[in-house]
Order: sequence, then C-alpha cells, then structure tokens
Amino acid sequence: MQRRIRNGTLVAALLVAGIANAGSVVIRQHEDLSIAPAGDRVADVEANDPGDLPDEPHGSVVVHAADGRVIATYDPCRACRYSDTAWSPEGGGLAFLATDWAAHEATLYVARDGAARAVANVHGTANTVRWSPDGERIAVLATPGAHKLTGAVEAGAALVGEIGSAPDEQRIGIVPAAGGAFRYVSPGDTYVYEFDWIPDGKGFVATAAKGDGDANWWIAALVRVDAESGDLRTIAAPKMQMDLPRVSPDGRTVAFIGGLMSDWGPIGGDVWTVPIEGGEPVDVTPGFRGSFRSIAWRGGRLLGSVLSGENNAIVGIDTRSLMDEWNWTAPVGVHAQDFDGSVVFSADGKVAATVVEDFEHPPEIALGPIAAPVTITHDNAGLGASVQARSVRWKNEGFDVQGWLLGPREPDTKRLHPMVVMVHGGPSSAVTPRYLAASGRHGSSFDFVNALVARGWYVFYPNPRGSYGQGEAFTRANVRDFGGGDLRDILAGVDAVEKIAPVDDARLGLYGHSYGGWMAMWANTKTPRFKAIVAGAGIANWTSYYGQNGIDQWMVPFFGGTLYDDPAPYRAASPIESIRSAKTPTFLYVGERDVECPAPQSLEYWHALKALGTPVQLVIYAGEGHRFRKPENLADLRTRIVGWFAKYLE
Repeated sequence: MQRRIRNGTLVAALLVAGIANAGSVVIRQHEDLSIAPAGDRVADVEANDPGDLPDEPHGSVVVHAADGRVIATYDPCRACRYSDTAWSPEGGGLAFLATDWAAHEATLYVARDGAARAVANVHGTANTVRWSPDGERIAVLATPGAHKLTGAVEAGAALVGEIGSAPDEQRIGIVPAAGGAFRYVSPGDTYVYEFDWIPDGKGFVATAAKGDGDANWWIAALVRVDAESGDLRTIAAPKMQMDLPRVSPDGRTVAFIGGLMSDWGPIGGDVWTVPIEGGEPVDVTPGFRGSFRSIAWRGGRLLGSVLSGENNAIVGIDTRSLMDEWNWTAPVGVHAQDFDGSVVFSADGKVAATVVEDFEHPPEIALGPIAAPVTITHDNAGLGASVQARSVRWKNEGFDVQGWLLGPREPDTKRLHPMVVMVHGGPSSAVTPRYLAASGRHGSSFDFVNALVARGWYVFYPNPRGSYGQGEAFTRANVRDFGGGDLRDILAGVDAVEKIAPVDDARLGLYGHSYGGWMAMWANTKTPRFKAIVAGAGIANWTSYYGQNGIDQWMVPFFGGTLYDDPAPYRAASPIESIRSAKTPTFLYVGERDVECPAPQSLEYWHALKALGTPVQLVIYAGEGHRFRKPENLADLRTRIVGWFAKYLE
C-alpha cells in the first residue's frame, strides 16, 4: 500500500491551554456529536459537570454553527439522558433519543424549526438513530422489555429461573419521521449490533447473530434485512469481528472494519469490502500501520479515522488503487458517538467534526476541512492542566511499542518517585489521551490518576502487543501468548521510562481492570518487580472462567479453539496454575453482576493468596457490572485503591 501525507498539524492548533482552576473543576461535557450534511452545523449532548455528582449530570441537545455559536438548545425531558443525535438527509431535521432509566423508557424526538416533538416510544432501551435516504422514515435499534442496559459491560440481570430461555434481542425498528406506528423489522430471535440503510431505502445491512447479544457479537455475520418483510440473508460470515457496516452510494458494496477485537465497542482493524450480493470480503488496507476506528462512504471513496501510534488521524481510502491519503494527524483523543465511530463527515466528505482532548487539555468540538479541523467551542478554556504527559516509544523483540507517561507539572528531579503502571483492558484496545481534571470524579468515569500524581508519583500507560495503533499484525501478536510478549513489552516499557524520568524501580505498582486485571494477577506470579498490585475484574483461572462468563465466544480466536477442544493454552495462561509464586500484596475488586469477568474469578484468586499468606483484600460491589455506575461505589473504590498503593509504595 502506498501512502501520501498531505498535511499535519500541531495539537496547539486545536487545543488552547487555559488558566489552572484552583477550586471546583466544572467540565462542559461534549458527547454524541453529529454533523449536518452541509458541514455547516454540529449537534451534540452537553452538560456542566462540577464533579462528584450522585448521578451523571442532566444535559441538553445543543446545535452549534460552524463558528461555534449556539443556535438551538433542546431539553424536552428533564428526567432523561440524551444520546444518538442524527441529522436528516436535507439537514432540516435533527433526531435524538431521550432515555428515562428509572421508567425503562426511550423516546425518539425530532426537532425542526426550533421545536422538538416525540415521534416514537420504546419500553426498553434504544440507540443508533438512522434516517432513511429519502428522509421519510427513521430507524433505530431497540430492545423491547430489556432486562439490562445494552452491552456486556453493563450489570447483568439476576441469574434465576431457567437460564438462557429468554435473552434480550436488539432489533431494527422503523417509525415515520413525522410520527406514527413504531414497527419492528428484524427477526425477533436475532440480536442486531449495528446497521446501515441501503441507498434505495428498501432494507439494511447489519451485523447480527441469533441468541444472547452479550455473548455472540464475536460470531456475528454480515446480513441484509428487508425493510418490509424482515427477511434476513447472509452477505458474509468471515472468521473475524466486524464493526460499522457501511453501504456504498451505488448500493453495490459494503465496507466494514474487520479484525481481531476482544470487545464490542472498542473498534480497531483494517477496512474490508464485500459485494452486497455476497462473496468473500477483501482487505483494502493490507499492512496498514494503524487501526481504523471509523469509516464513511463519501463519493466514490471511503473516509476514516485511524489510531496510528500516539496519533489519531483522518485518512482517505481509494478502494480501487489501495492508496490511502493522510489528511490530518495529531496526538489527541477523539470521539464522536458510540456505535458511529470517532470522527464524522459532511455529505461531500470535505468537512470533518469530532471532540478533541488530551491529558492536559479538556474536550472541545473541532470542525473544519478534513485537512485541518479547528476548535470551534471554548467552553473549557478556563481549565488548566493537572499533569504533564508525554508519549514514550521503545523497541522490544522487533516490535515498535508506544505508551504514555504522566507525572507532576513541576517534577522534583532531585529524588526518585513511585510509579504505577496501568494496563488497559481488552486486550484489543489502546490508551489514548483524555483530559484529567484536577480533582473529583466527573460523569460516571473512574479515575484516580490525579490522586497519585498529586503525591509526586508517575503513572505509565503502556500499549503492548495486542493493542490497537500499530496494525493488525501487532494486534494479533499475543494470540496464544497471553502474558508472554505483552508482559515483556510492559516491563521493557518500564525500563524505557526509568531512563527519562526520576522513577524508583523499588517502588513500582501495577493496576489493571478486565484484561488488565488478569495481567495484574498474572504478573504477580511471574515477576517480583511490582511492590503493590490492584486487580479489578480479573481472571484467575481461564478453565473455570470459560464456563462462568457471559461472553465465552471472545476467547476462541485468541486461544485457537474452545476450552473443550484444547484446554492446554487456557491452563497455561491461568494465574492459579502458578499461584505459589504470587508474593506481592494485592487488592482485588469486582462487580457482583459482572457478565464479562464474573466475581467468582476474583474470589478464587483471593482465596489462594489468603491461603498462601500473601497480603490480600477483596471487595465485591453489590449490583455493579463490568462498568461501575454507582457514585458511592466509585468513590469508595478510588479511596481504597489510592490507600493500597500509598501503604505499600510510600
């Protein structure tokens, strides 16, 4: 593949440092961003968050002109949280969802001429709003009578009664844009994960699987759904994970992001295409040194956003010549909407929009030509940086590896300081820049980094092999090698950091959640280098885990087969098999209703360390899933984690 770099830009062109706020930090949140077809307006969901609220702040849907001016605000449901903004094809209508979690209701609104009216209501959950090509209908994904929130990271329903007899099924539903009867289209026994209209408006392409939606995304097929009859036909069923199916303007080709992905949600892979009538998918970005995170057809080519090393970038792809064109790149974090990718584009593909942030600069909306989008909002301009961040690169065993080092704004270089290594989940994921507020918890996110940096400590986020950002070969490099090369990459990264920062090798801590939680449990049995460990939602025993979790299909491509076909690699990667080597004090935590990494795994590890006399604590949080939501639990967990590291590293 050939590459042409057209234009790069400095992060300073997008993000302007402000003055540090010594008091309460109020962040203006920007989420669920969409761009009008003409590229002259954007809409998003915004809220002022002072931190440590009892719930996520109630926001509103805000429309900005291209110069950043607010030209409309919508807030029709004070009990709701808004999401999934979407512009009509002609740009005169704006649709969005309002969800009342307490009432288990989701309402679809359409705003025109400054007024929003409800056009459909779902008892359950809903997401992913899509206007039909002619603008007459709106399709959404809805789960009638949902027992839980969408996604395996959410708390699971109580496991009582006959197990697996009535799983939630997320379906495509259609309603007239002017209001009317809401009609489910896709089959009632099939879970639809993502979808796109076919240009003639007669149907959809989607990724879908029969049965439990939490469990089966990893084996989902690419399908075509008839908008009238609901008939479903398979287009392709490759042995890889697929995200963001998109139909070409002529209706002949489907493009999608495909690759090795360990979670539904974090997107990364190559771009593939397949005829809509069916066939063998073709990789149109072979050997690409990065991971695609979003794609969109614009004219005869695809536009996409990619993570390449420490940079996010906008790339154009000519599927015929296999040539890509780099338009903009910067070491920032970018996001637009869940289920829609990280960057959105105008109808002609000339304008891009996204929300940009980094570790030192808070989120703002960026909009402009795809070669040089610029910040158009300045809602958070008064917020300063609470940490100093830098990208770190190192080589290990033939791989180029990257990570992020965070530390104090004014470091004391006359003495050595503790450092906590934080391993991301996945493993198919990556740490990208995100703003770290000076104090408190904002939204439902969980963060304790500032509490460590405020002590003068350093925090290191490695992106070892298995991560996104270096291409598919790098992402696949830990297949059947969990805890091998990826752990060696992490330790080599620590060595690289110690050459450039005043870090005390005798006072290293290790933290991880999910795959990172497993890595923390595993590292305890493989190296004495860490003096304190925190493992959240970890996995002690892959053999017992295989039968306990609600997403067992994810492991098959990583281990090369099921546990029942070949148990050897599962046992080889289980910390419990070498548990007698675990001597480092360890704090464990997990949600009571974690679908992805069930609580018995942490309980098994706790039991073993307790029997061996290794200092250990375990907290199981009532009602929580893989992602914690209750503010009181997040506050308690933050206190416990910081206290654990302080006890053993100070």
